[in-house]
Amino acid sequence: MKSRNALIPFAVFACVAAASAQTVIYRCGNSYTNDRAEAAAKNCKAVEGGNVTIVRGTKPAAGGGTTVAAAPRVAPRAGGERVGAGDQKARDNEARGILEAELKKAEARQAELEKDYNNGEPEMLGPEHRNHQKYLDRVAEMKAAIDRNQQDIQGLQRELARTPSASTASAGSSGSTAK
Repeated sequence: MKSRNALIPFAVFACVAAASAQTVIYRCGNSYTNDRAEAAAKNCKAVEGGNVTIVRGTKPAAGGGTTVAAAPRVAPRAGGERVGAGDQKARDNEARGILEAELKKAEARQAELEKDYNNGEPEMLGPEHRNHQKYLDRVAEMKAAIDRNQQDIQGLQRELARTPSASTASAGSSGSTAK
């Protein structure tokens, strides 16, 4: 019983110390302060309902960081101005070249997938001899990959059909040509 009575003053002291450590925090726009005089001068409002934690951001290094090469910036044009015919033709040709390269990659990938798929009967790998379900799962994944790649190829072909070819762009026609 005496040990409990001895702990009461320590408990009261701990509560008083904790209460005195929590001062009123004031918010002044985007900054915070605990100085009452400054808060009164700036007409700040007291923050209620919990602790306030402020983490200051770091400033980026002036030039010591990694830089990423970006596409050359074109100066913004005034509203309503159009791009010159030569510039537009160059952009169209560049976009068409990118699309054609992507289409070639997708077609090469499709040929590789179909070769591995072997008309639905790919070669069994080591663990698949013992577990036929693994083989069936792999075959289903291969079929899904072939279908996804085929959809990608169709999308690229549609996009190529929308972009003017080099011959129609030079002729001044904006009609689409289909492959």
